[in-house]
Amino acid sequence: KSFLHLRSLYLITYTMELHIIAHARNGFSQKFGIPRQSRENSLIETRIVFTPTYRIREALRGIDEYSHLWLLWGFHEAIRREGDDATSDAWTPTVRPPRLGGNKRMGVFATRSPFRPNPIGLTSVKLVRVEESSEEGLILIVTGADLLDGTPIYDIKPYLAFSDCHPEAKNGFAEATKDYHLAVEIDPHLKQQILAQGCPWDVIHEILSQDPRPAYQNDPERIYHLDYANWSIDFIVNNATVCIKKC
Repeated sequence: KSFLHLRSLYLITYTMELHIIAHARNGFSQKFGIPRQSRENSLIETRIVFTPTYRIREALRGIDEYSHLWLLWGFHEAIRREGDDATSDAWTPTVRPPRLGGNKRMGVFATRSPFRPNPIGLTSVKLVRVEESSEEGLILIVTGADLLDGTPIYDIKPYLAFSDCHPEAKNGFAEATKDYHLAVEIDPHLKQQILAQGCPWDVIHEILSQDPRPAYQNDPERIYHLDYANWSIDFIVNNATVCIKKC
């Protein structure tokens, strides 16, 4: 009985220190516009740059034999403000998913909300290639990451199709919006101008088509602003179409 009591006490007070092994580097300088979920056919590339302590070639031996990886990372800018569902030292069992209009509450463990008891995220990504930099060592180039630039990475694991893939899995309330997307329109002359300046049009088109707005915002006259890499885009959304006003 005494042993069980001590063991329970240990489990209650146990804490674990996480070490940042890498950071994500991409064009997302703000949360607005970041894909809500990882996507298999995404064109958006993210560089996984290791911190000096973990910048060791042997640690990546064999990683190029995998096509996909799991990233364990931190919601480092999920700041809880006054009026949010949680405070800095507390959490609530329900959250309001943006895709449901921000009005309907769901259990936090039934969502991928950043406001969790522990601000930890999990993402599957496609490994495109491994590059080597004289200053940063080996770098992983991945696609499908739903991460902000500078996101801390805590661990990387191989994705195993024979155990990690479950085609029969149910998607819960996310099923209703999994194929949701918008059409994207831009004036042909403006498109020609930005392409001549090296604009990554296919990537910007992908970001806008996924509708970065919260679902509760539906003002056809409201001008939204998106920053990606060195590009600033102003757009409106009318019905199911994104109309780019300035880029």
